Amino acid sequence: MAQYQILYWQDIPAQVKVHEAGKRPVSRQLPERFQIEIDRVAMQEGLAGTDAYLEQWRWTPRQEREGSAKEVADALVEELSGTEPR
Repeated sequence: MAQYQILYWQDIPAQVKVHEAGKRPVSRQLPERFQIEIDRVAMQEGLAGTDAYLEQWRWTPRQEREGSAKEVADALVEELSGTEPR
């Protein structure tokens, strides 16, 4: 059993981090199109390079999921990648 968190900027996912007892966390970034969308929205809202930009980042609470940390990380990236950034 692994526990995972998703890093969001506003409502756009950017990264997953998965914890498994006794092991180092496994992190995976989402495809580049998610970061491109984050940058686009930040610029559109005038937040690029500001503290307000940094304040938009948040990790979800930890949630449990069956599988190893690597399996869960890979599955989450695949699932989230199937969605539009916004």
